[in-house]
Amino acid sequence: MIIWINGAFGAGKTSAAEELQRRLPGSYLFDPENAGYYIRDNLPQEALFADFQDFPMWRSFNYEMLSYLNVKAQGPVIVPMTLVNEKYFDEIVGRLRADGVIVCHFALIAPPSVLQQRLLGRGEAEGAWPFRQIERCTQALSRDLFQNPIDTCHKTTQQVVDDIMLSLGHSFDI
Repeated sequence: MIIWINGAFGAGKTSAAEELQRRLPGSYLFDPENAGYYIRDNLPQEALFADFQDFPMWRSFNYEMLSYLNVKAQGPVIVPMTLVNEKYFDEIVGRLRADGVIVCHFALIAPPSVLQQRLLGRGEAEGAWPFRQIERCTQALSRDLFQNPIDTCHKTTQQVVDDIMLSLGHSFDI
């Protein structure tokens, strides 16, 4: 099983994923951004896209890794990653599901003002990449494709993970 925690930057994906991993013994935390960093660090400037998700090799690599992890990992694979392009979502999550992989998707949501405050609180410079993505992400995550929205505006990380665990309960006999 793969548990995908989606959301705009500042929605709480990483914190929720780390808490979820703590609560699910044997689970594995996988970060698709690492493939993006590798691509960005190993191509000449003139070959780069602004967003590493635009590289077909990023999507292909993460699909392949998640397919492999789904078979080889002992417990659920937890994926904290912003993925709001519907085509890219289908290339990874849709393809995994078509292969019979159980992918439980959660969209952490919060109003743009809350996301901005959180980004500032973690030291992001106003106007940096995460700030510029807020509108795109919040609009996309309101679409039906991105199931299981969890409003994180007035919830602690523990409460967000409680919601995820409740939704997953049938899968873990909780």
